[in-house]
Amino acid sequence: MIRHMPLVGLTLLTLVTGLFAQPARSEDLVTALSSDMVSIQSNFTGTEIVIFGQIARDVNTIARPGQYDLVITVEGPSQDITTRRKGRFLGVWVNREYETFQQVPSFYALASTQSVGNLGSWELLDEHGIGLNHLNLAISGRSGVPLSERDDFRQAFLRLRQEQGLYSERPGGIEFLTETMFRTTVPLPANIPVGSYTVKSYLFQDQGLLSRREAELEVAKIGFEQFTYKLAHDFSAIYGLIAVVLAIFTGWLAGVIFRKD
Repeated sequence: MIRHMPLVGLTLLTLVTGLFAQPARSEDLVTALSSDMVSIQSNFTGTEIVIFGQIARDVNTIARPGQYDLVITVEGPSQDITTRRKGRFLGVWVNREYETFQQVPSFYALASTQSVGNLGSWELLDEHGIGLNHLNLAISGRSGVPLSERDDFRQAFLRLRQEQGLYSERPGGIEFLTETMFRTTVPLPANIPVGSYTVKSYLFQDQGLLSRREAELEVAKIGFEQFTYKLAHDFSAIYGLIAVVLAIFTGWLAGVIFRKD
């Protein structure tokens, strides 16, 4: 029995060590929104949401030198959007060639701690669609636009969306409150589309992606605006008929009020 004691002690030590030892973990992201619902009424002129969070670390987190980088994106529901190019026809400027971008974000806002190009490799940014230059803008291919000119349509599409306030990119738009706590604000313009939005958060260091998180944001019309929106989209024939009846009634009423005896 005495001869087996060292082996038994070694086995017990191994079991105890295995119970208490934990594998090293990477950092995690904890994020929250100031509101997960944006309500649109007739007097809606735009708003902004606050996104804040913390880089979660514990005793098992891998110790890393250097600073963290963050990217937060807000993406709206996907749509098919057509971009047209004007040209002269019989001396008049008219819409000529066009390109349709399929299932692209109707809204895209990005905030980051520094320029997107410095955060990671081109392939990594393309994979996650981080930044306006890395969005996957698929085209229909039915317009007949030559391949050599398709990049012109892409650049025009991005420029027009930025001018409308629907696409934006703000390097330096994320503020670190402490070493691990951060916040940013995302402006939402008055013409923001309704629907379900996705808020994505990415944690980088030394051009490597450490963690990512997603949250949901809902943009919806309420009250009479919601009623007319659903009526126009879900029952377009009834909506059109009501619009015609109202137009006729309004014209008749105006004629009665302003009729000269």
